[in-house]
Amino acid sequence: MFLNILKCASKFKGVMKLQASFPLPFRFSFLYPNAFSGIFFSFLLSSLPPVFAEDVPYLFEKDVMIPMRDGTRLAANIYKPNAKGAFPVILMRTPYGKPGEQWGEATRYTVAGFAMVVQDCRGRGLSEGEWDPFRHDPDDGFDTQEWVGGQSWCNGKIGTSGGSYVGWTQWASVAQGSSYLKTMVPTVPFGNVFNELAYDGGAYQLALLMGWGAAVGGVAMGPEDMAKAYAFLPLREFGNQFKPKVTYLNDWIKHHRYDEYWRRRGMGYDFSKVKVPVLNIGGWFDIFSKATIDLVDQVRASSDDKLARRNQFVVMGPWAHGPGGRKTGQLDFGESARLDPAQLQMEWFQYWLRDKETGVEDWPPYYLFVMGSNQWRAENEWPLRRTQWTSFYLHSDGRAGSVSSDGLLDTQMPGTESSDVYTYHGDHPVPTTGGNNLVGAPIGPMDQNEVEKRPDVLTYTTPPLEESIEVTGPVKMTLFAASSARDTDFTAKLVDVHPDGKAYNLCDGIVRARFRNGMDQAMLIEPGSIVEYELDLWVTSNVFLRGHRIRLEVSSSNFPRYDRNPNSGLPFGTDVKLLPAHQTIYHDAAHPSYLKLPVIPSE
Repeated sequence: MFLNILKCASKFKGVMKLQASFPLPFRFSFLYPNAFSGIFFSFLLSSLPPVFAEDVPYLFEKDVMIPMRDGTRLAANIYKPNAKGAFPVILMRTPYGKPGEQWGEATRYTVAGFAMVVQDCRGRGLSEGEWDPFRHDPDDGFDTQEWVGGQSWCNGKIGTSGGSYVGWTQWASVAQGSSYLKTMVPTVPFGNVFNELAYDGGAYQLALLMGWGAAVGGVAMGPEDMAKAYAFLPLREFGNQFKPKVTYLNDWIKHHRYDEYWRRRGMGYDFSKVKVPVLNIGGWFDIFSKATIDLVDQVRASSDDKLARRNQFVVMGPWAHGPGGRKTGQLDFGESARLDPAQLQMEWFQYWLRDKETGVEDWPPYYLFVMGSNQWRAENEWPLRRTQWTSFYLHSDGRAGSVSSDGLLDTQMPGTESSDVYTYHGDHPVPTTGGNNLVGAPIGPMDQNEVEKRPDVLTYTTPPLEESIEVTGPVKMTLFAASSARDTDFTAKLVDVHPDGKAYNLCDGIVRARFRNGMDQAMLIEPGSIVEYELDLWVTSNVFLRGHRIRLEVSSSNFPRYDRNPNSGLPFGTDVKLLPAHQTIYHDAAHPSYLKLPVIPSE
């Protein structure tokens, strides 16, 4: 059935069912905060109506202690069909608390012929050991799969499921290659903590790591406390401001290079060892939007297993960290944006674990929601083979940072032009206004008009489009800039300007000057020298409709999404005060700064 849905997008809407709650696999309900609600959040594993114990159609075993290789025992709840025999198992490993006996989702899966195992991660719930985020999940995940696969009630087939950190626990252990693991459905996932969670373009994802890290470390903060915490210096002592101290927050700053610390907190980039089919589900405004696509791309390109290479799939919608709905941030993407990941997951597991024909192998590798036109579309590769990589060059007469900006964006190479200047100061950073956020800042597309009034935000805009332009794929920028500092940051943001003047962000990126050549080779800049920077603005899919305008914002901060660069050039995390940096952006014949967009020709 679903094969036909994917082959014909026009029929998709009528078949998919809307869930009343947050429709992550197994119907996770996420309560995640924004800038106004603090950083406390939880994963609720029971959004279906509870069922009474005497009515459950399954056998329930509570807090079964599963041994790990070092003797530590991790607690798991087990749900088995009330029947004789061995069954395929759906495994979830979570730090957020496992559901109890009365779990509606257990009914759905056990009735369909699956057993379910939900385990507390090490140091969480009733599991033994120390809670150290990410550290033990690669080994613990493998050991758990080996234990489950050897039980008499398991038929030797395991599928894994879950979102966010629960998606991470799947990717963390997959390269170790348990023979019992047959497939995965990670939602809004990541696989390597260092570059997909902690450090982006050399800058530290402050709000995400420190906000989430403090919350799971037992710290509860309201909005005012959160804002104060984010401003704390020096960063290397960030975790000391809480009682009790959250020491791993300090470790994440101390280890600002990819070293053995991070190698033990990732799948190790061993994509060649991934040998199972994967369905990744994510959103364009999610904190892991880029990782959701990159993970399966890497497996497709390098897995030693033909079956795995062929069966890597991605579904990307107009969502943030909560797939399935129609509204994200300040935009409503219409009824067509609704999708039921739980139904996709059921069809996926029925095929790979129970040999039931659901058409899964004929699904398109990439099923993408194109914003603007607000339509789903099937694609066979990423980036799209028909992409026309188009350079949009920056122009101005030196007033791109004024309220009446003269910054222009077009496909013509610049000639002799004045540069643009602004001053960045960490005591007054550009506030994060929407985007790929989870905690501590607004989420999704938001009107950027107030941000664009700041003198430290440059804007470059096309004239109103005479024809619609689709941009689908990775977005990059080449920037020529000079700074008065020995180290500083540059940011870029792609914006869709609507005819009414509202300007909605699509994707953005950052580069830290000292890490412009990669995180493994720090190199300070010579003050006043012109340097070429490459910025990764992640990914998007959007049609800039006729009459809309394409805009690029350039600045030097996006706080608290990223930490503020102190501009000193001192070792990372040691600064206790913030210095100003005077920035010059060049866009002339010798220094043609440009935005590189993946333009998709109209069919």
